[in-house]
Amino acid sequence: MPSINRRIDPSLIAALLVIQVIATRCSAQQTEHAPRPNILLIVADDLGYSDLGCYGGEIRTPNLDQLASEGLRFSQFYNCAVCVTTRAALLTGLHPRHGDAGRLRENMITLGEAMQLAGYRTAMTGKWHLGDEAPRRPIDRGFSEYYGLLSGCCNFFNPAQPDPVFYNGGKHRPFFHNEQRITEFPDDFFTTDAFADHASRMIKQMAAGDAPFFLNVNFTAPHFPLHAHPEDIERYHGKYDDGYFALRPRRHQRQIDTGLIDPSWSLSPVDKNAGVFRHDYDIAPWDEVPDLQRERRRMEVFAAMVDRLDQAVGRVLDALEAAGAEDNTLVMFLSDNGGCATLPTDREGMRAYNQDLPGPAHTYDFCGPGWGWAQCTPFRRWKTWNYEGGISTPMIARWPAAIAPGTITHQVGHIVDFMPTLLELSGADYPHEFHGHDILPLEGHSLVPILHGQEREGHDVLYWTLNGNRAVRQGDWKLVWSADHTHWELYNMRADRTETNNLADQHPDRVAQLAALWTEWAKKVEVEDE
Repeated sequence: MPSINRRIDPSLIAALLVIQVIATRCSAQQTEHAPRPNILLIVADDLGYSDLGCYGGEIRTPNLDQLASEGLRFSQFYNCAVCVTTRAALLTGLHPRHGDAGRLRENMITLGEAMQLAGYRTAMTGKWHLGDEAPRRPIDRGFSEYYGLLSGCCNFFNPAQPDPVFYNGGKHRPFFHNEQRITEFPDDFFTTDAFADHASRMIKQMAAGDAPFFLNVNFTAPHFPLHAHPEDIERYHGKYDDGYFALRPRRHQRQIDTGLIDPSWSLSPVDKNAGVFRHDYDIAPWDEVPDLQRERRRMEVFAAMVDRLDQAVGRVLDALEAAGAEDNTLVMFLSDNGGCATLPTDREGMRAYNQDLPGPAHTYDFCGPGWGWAQCTPFRRWKTWNYEGGISTPMIARWPAAIAPGTITHQVGHIVDFMPTLLELSGADYPHEFHGHDILPLEGHSLVPILHGQEREGHDVLYWTLNGNRAVRQGDWKLVWSADHTHWELYNMRADRTETNNLADQHPDRVAQLAALWTEWAKKVEVEDE
């Protein structure tokens, strides 16, 4: 066959090149001048990995389930195991510092301060827990508007009511609106509802302005004390009569069915002598629970608190839609740690105080280790521990302008990643100096590639420490030291994220290498000898 010479007209080539240049410039200009997204960051308190419907739970959470169906779920997102350390890391993009100087220091910049530098309007509603006096209040650290609880927890119906002596020595909790302390609350007050109402008002107000906004909403639900509205509790009456051992496999199967976890991972067994703050709290067999009526009621009230939390999130999302800000707002939802198994050391005092079943304002009760363990299905342990149950959180992100709906990512993320993520979205740089202080180098990595459905280069190593518990994760390998076992355990997260097969004896060199990394890091963040 004779060859055919095809000659392309040079003028056509030139025209095509011009078109390409114009298109590239237009695309760049559109990206450069595209409206920066609003940021709505919602944090729950003591919500377990499996408590939401979209993470395997049976509790009614239609609003958060819809948020997940319209956005992205992370299966491997990490926090810092307890309220205060998580909030410090989330707000600063730094692993929490220890020692006498506190976790929020002058050589750190907060998300509020960083977003203000980027030209955002900022506000916070709900729990703070990083200081209740100047210069460590939200209004001192980058939030122009603040309404909520400056400490860790309070009576949900009346925050002015002091804690019972058996738990916290009868202390009062500081509740503020900006600099004004609030000491009186209406009869129909409930913190979860009040935080949603204030957040909704702030959305309406800030969305009406010209600048984008950053709103951080920190619910205290479902943290103890176990308080809920009677109608919400009634919705779960009888649903937990067969106990925490029966609840876990049901949640586990739903997690497998939805693709959140690998079906080859075993459901973690109960840990004996799994102490909280080094006290023994064994999980009792269900047929040996001494007061089944109270034990069932604990989970019924907890479920009601999660239900009311979901209702509150729904109202906040409705406010976003009503303000016309839904499409260009990145909404992120997560928990500060795993489910809570706390019980006070003064058990007799707790029983004497709680003459009635938990739920009303005059009671002050806790979930306890059995339910706290079930809330973290399929993982080991719960809040305060560095096993996966303590540090794994549900994490949902929705941004209609950028995130594909109904997706799941198995890439690893951590709360220190919020700072670089928000900086990238706002177009701002991380400052090296702020208010005359040299700022510590950023330790997180942006989540923006993941939000766009891409792979990102994640953390080389992640670290944890709390109350004698330690962990370090590098790639698929995780080394854990628990305060009650006091030796290193090694797990392969790809094959066994539920931490049931300790491989330390098979890989002593890897144990030594990861332990050395943790020790070096511990000096950096001022961990005292635990």
